Amino acid sequence: MSDEELLTVYGGAFSAALLSGIVSAIKTIYEIGKSIGTSIRRVIEKKYCKIN
Repeated sequence: MSDEELLTVYGGAFSAALLSGIVSAIKTIYEIGKSIGTSIRRVIEKKYCKIN
């Protein structure tokens, strides 16, 4: 490709970076929800480790 053609190319790396960021954010939100849910369940069922 010539330099002029390269200047008219859009997308590519930005889209991949954006998608990767969104997936990473979703994974983080999922893990936080999972931790909170586990904590709530353990408190309700009174199955938590004693601290010595």
